[in-house]
Amino acid sequence: MSIELKNVTYVYMPNTPYERIALKDVSLTIETGSFTAIAGHTGSGKSTLVQHLNGLLVPAAGQVLVDGVSIHGQDKAAKIKAWHARQQVGMVFQYAETQLFEESIEKDIAFGPQNQGLDEAEVRERVKEAMDLVGLSYNAYKDISPFALSGGQMRRVAIAGVLAMRPKYLILDEPAAGLDPRGREELMATIQKLHKKWKLTIVFVSHSMEDIAQLADRLIVMQGGELRAAASPAEIFADNQLLQETGLEQPQIMQIMQRLYRAGLPVDAQALTPAAGLTSLREVFHVK
Repeated sequence: MSIELKNVTYVYMPNTPYERIALKDVSLTIETGSFTAIAGHTGSGKSTLVQHLNGLLVPAAGQVLVDGVSIHGQDKAAKIKAWHARQQVGMVFQYAETQLFEESIEKDIAFGPQNQGLDEAEVRERVKEAMDLVGLSYNAYKDISPFALSGGQMRRVAIAGVLAMRPKYLILDEPAAGLDPRGREELMATIQKLHKKWKLTIVFVSHSMEDIAQLADRLIVMQGGELRAAASPAEIFADNQLLQETGLEQPQIMQIMQRLYRAGLPVDAQALTPAAGLTSLREVFHVK
């Protein structure tokens, strides 16, 4: 099962002097269970791409399929199937805390399930489950205003509101944008737990090559609305020509390890994470 984009093209403000092609014939597959990152400079089409995954944008050409079902059905039966397919894809926008509006955390997270027509007991169960998923105690936080929280906690409440609708796929557009280091670390740990422990398929847009190297098992590179590459982070970061052409950089630890390697130390020049770099250095210097 998967999300598939087949030859998707999207045009902003068509048939006007401001017409701009934001996506050009993009085809890709996001497999169930994967942790996929999307990278590229501003204007590359990253956010436009992810807004197609749950039907927020309708392609000018091409198809978007969720588990084999087109999310833009035409007749009545197809539209019903499309609606159910879109419910499988939860979207968390950049600065998601700006979407919070209720007087308490419980009410805010309950909004989505209530609009799905669930009864009160099921809604409460889903709120508890979602708060547990993002590391917020139901009894301790349910009656607190979401606006009394730190930035990182507010972001987690916003994610919980999406999780309460029990999507199969979770899409995050720059999830750590604007957070302080502690909030960023806590949020990234939460996202990693959602993938590993709860088996959610994650797609996240990021400018942080460190986060991508640490979390993703697949990296999609966008440039000028086109898909430039889709491979493992290790393969992408080893392709110096691609990085130069797209303006991306290797993770800092990889840059450091490559400098050490060129200086004559037999370290792992392809280490993507601080943990991998530290392991390599310990082996070189025989440190346990």
